[in-house]
Amino acid sequence: MWSEPILALVLGYLLGSVPFGLVLTRLSGGGDLRKTGSGNIGATNVLRTGNKPIAALTLLLDIGKGYAAVYIALQITDGLSVLAGLGAFLGHIYPVWLRFNGGKGVATLLGVVSALIPVAGLIFAVTWLGSLALWRYSSVAGMMAAISVPIAAFAWGEYAMMPMFIGLALLVLWKHRSNIERLIAGEEPKIGASKSD
Repeated sequence: MWSEPILALVLGYLLGSVPFGLVLTRLSGGGDLRKTGSGNIGATNVLRTGNKPIAALTLLLDIGKGYAAVYIALQITDGLSVLAGLGAFLGHIYPVWLRFNGGKGVATLLGVVSALIPVAGLIFAVTWLGSLALWRYSSVAGMMAAISVPIAAFAWGEYAMMPMFIGLALLVLWKHRSNIERLIAGEEPKIGASKSD
């Protein structure tokens, strides 16, 4: 009875825990990403190495692993897709391979949401890009996009998924707590700045 849900959660976690930013930066000669900028393994910090193609690829792969986890589960049964998506998100922010110190989850959340509720994924992407263009703070854009997910789910009547989306949005905010402190202090760097985020 519990084997399939647990398997979906675990497989989603293992897929989500692949640290593409760390691996790609190292393979491209950029060294250990954890020693660059903010030390984060996401695309924003990859961008600080100066390698824009690797940063773009990291972004796509982090989105892709969230989408893939849900998509694969959907091919088996609808009931496992949410758990697989949850696992992928948790795997990205708390990967066992990196002592549970992973990324902030924004890109992977976009992939999960896009696979579960495509219109919410579109709203997420528009909110993310719009906020980034308006304020140029990667952290603000990511948090705004995460907050848009439970709102979009509510607007489209996907009430059953709202508790999970609220929880994931709160986790994104939690992972950005140092950014929030810097924003309040007026010390948060904008995209293009050399300081860590």
